[in-house]
Amino acid sequence: MATPQEILAGLKEVKYPGFTRDIVSFGIVRDIEIASAGITVTLAMNTTKSETVDEISRAVRERVRAMTGVGAVEIVIQEPEKPKPAAPAKTPGIPGIRHIVAVASGKGGVGKSTVAVNLALALHGLGQRIGLLDADVYGPSVPLMLGLDERPSSSAQERIVPLDRYGLKAISLGLFIQPGQPVIWRGPMITKLLTQFLREVEWGDLDVLVLDLPPGTGDAQLTITQQAPLSGGVIVTTPQDVALLDVQRGIAMFNQVNTPVLGVVENMSFHVCGGCGERAEIFGHGGGRRMAADLSIPFLGEVPLVRGIRESMDAGRPVVIAAPDSPEAQAFVAIAKGVLRELEQRAGIALPTVH
Repeated sequence: MATPQEILAGLKEVKYPGFTRDIVSFGIVRDIEIASAGITVTLAMNTTKSETVDEISRAVRERVRAMTGVGAVEIVIQEPEKPKPAAPAKTPGIPGIRHIVAVASGKGGVGKSTVAVNLALALHGLGQRIGLLDADVYGPSVPLMLGLDERPSSSAQERIVPLDRYGLKAISLGLFIQPGQPVIWRGPMITKLLTQFLREVEWGDLDVLVLDLPPGTGDAQLTITQQAPLSGGVIVTTPQDVALLDVQRGIAMFNQVNTPVLGVVENMSFHVCGGCGERAEIFGHGGGRRMAADLSIPFLGEVPLVRGIRESMDAGRPVVIAAPDSPEAQAFVAIAKGVLRELEQRAGIALPTVH
């Protein structure tokens, strides 16, 4: 008879439907019990889709039987935990701000800030009054992406006046420090700064304040999301299976602070050759859409990997401004429309848009 460890190793050959990663790597196999009556495998599913559950269960049963020769293989399914109903908001709202949307990623390097900046500009282009708060304290990139190089002033009431660029009201720690200066701060200092950015900035009347979170899902990110009365979160990922694991962590983070996930954005979804226009799926393709479907959350759209996006951000003129009619700019507009749609459905109030 094989041991539970040997069976677990064998189950690494069972792939999650639609992905190249196995169900063990996805954390689905929770327990293996061997008894005289047979073998019981407990699976913790991250989806409620019956066809996916049935396909995984069938594959696990066949694999265990092939390894052990035991015919009596029982599969026990643990249902995915449902988010707890949101408790009454304890975090006070910010006067004049209708919605706060946090843009997050489970790890760095997925283009979260690029998505946050272009999303904010696309929302503004749809007729929204938009603010952008760069909460990525350790790597504040919003000033570079928007071409901001001046220090914010103070009002007569000693409140911070955000800078205005392309119709956005923006604030970032990068506007208060020297270029390249490292930020070596502990958690309480970061919390104090971001609370100040939220509540001591002259935001005025905004339809949406876009919050560009630091990458990851640790204590700092949770603290920030607890300080802001969030209307919803947007999770940015890339097509690779390993990046999609971080989507699950991002969803868990938003669930922990009772914040709905407005949807998933798949960045660097495919590459378009600048010379011939041929499309290449360098990092794979469609993983974000499949994960969103399995987790029953909206898929907001995919953004191509093209040089123009990077060049426009480096020049301080994001692609939504520099090339508004380009396919990549229109991808951000489609994502912005999806975010507005989700906000409207949850609030029950239509936001004004320009078509």
